[in-house]
Amino acid sequence: MTTPRWTIRLRLTMLFGALFLAAGAALLFVTYLLVVHALPGLDVDPPSPPAIEVQGGLPAPEVPAPDTDLQRRLAEQRAEDLRQFRVASGIGLVLMAFVSAGLAWLMAGRVLRPLRAMAVTANDISSRSLHQRLAMKGPRDEIKDLADTFDGLLARLEHAFEAQRRFVANASHELRSPLTFERSLLEVALSDPDPAALRAACERLLVNNEHQETIIEALLTLARSQRGLERREPVDLAAVAETVVRTAEPRDLRVLTDLTPTVTAGDAPLIERLIKNLVDNAIRHNVDNGEVHIWAGQSNSRPSIRVTNTGPIIPPNQVDDLLQPFRRLDTTRIQNQYGVGLGLSIVAAITTAHNATLTTTPNPTGGLTVLVEFARPSPL
Repeated sequence: MTTPRWTIRLRLTMLFGALFLAAGAALLFVTYLLVVHALPGLDVDPPSPPAIEVQGGLPAPEVPAPDTDLQRRLAEQRAEDLRQFRVASGIGLVLMAFVSAGLAWLMAGRVLRPLRAMAVTANDISSRSLHQRLAMKGPRDEIKDLADTFDGLLARLEHAFEAQRRFVANASHELRSPLTFERSLLEVALSDPDPAALRAACERLLVNNEHQETIIEALLTLARSQRGLERREPVDLAAVAETVVRTAEPRDLRVLTDLTPTVTAGDAPLIERLIKNLVDNAIRHNVDNGEVHIWAGQSNSRPSIRVTNTGPIIPPNQVDDLLQPFRRLDTTRIQNQYGVGLGLSIVAAITTAHNATLTTTPNPTGGLTVLVEFARPSPL
């Protein structure tokens, strides 16, 4: 036995009907009080008999006494009228309750019709048809705002699914290409019995394997940072940046630091990876005899880290592409000599996990400035 479904339409109908019934009953009650007490109950005394002067010693005329039987009949008639009024009012109230319930049912259905259309459309949308939209038309009311909000959610989901598909395709290619290279290298080495050639092939395999490990480690870090934080602990951005700079390989670049002890709360390994990726990216994408500036301190009263480097000129409309996995300035796939193509993507994911703000600004003379502002630490 299925229980009845208490739909919104049914609940609105019952609510409207109950409100009408209560309002109608209150109105009839007030009307009845007016009829009983106000109209016939003014208690106006009958007029006094006129004063009759007695002249010439004649006896005064007799004034007839009030007809008590007439008054009784009038009281009975009034009581009967009030009873009929109560009966008629009750019958009318019951009939109007049914009429109001029917009208409430129709009006509730009309009001909820856009919601039903939204439910049908949303039910038809799947991961393969996220391009569809509700596109609700009509006045700017709550239902229209709800439909627009849902359309915005679909747009964000479509963007996320597209980014996921591109990421999976790019990651698959990045992992498949080294495997294909290793297979070809092994086949060539096995066909040549020369020990020197075999040793050279093994050395190239080791280099290629190291690159694969770098890609897998970057992918795991990206997945971990996108999952969110499991713990938070005090982290000194200046100390972490100093450690990263000390272990970096600046080539022929000048690395300048301005580090002020600045403590934030977060995942220490992820924050270290964030700063390391910023520094490595600034060193890798630079020019000969260029510079890298690393600053740590307070920006807008928030613990912050900023890395600025010289380098090629970056068009402002392509800055967002730098945050996409396996992308470079010309929006094509990044090649191995430039890295694995996940550096700034990991930075963006770690920034989001820490509820921080990431700002990337191309420098007028070339290069990029990346500023990460962490949230203010909560007082203990």
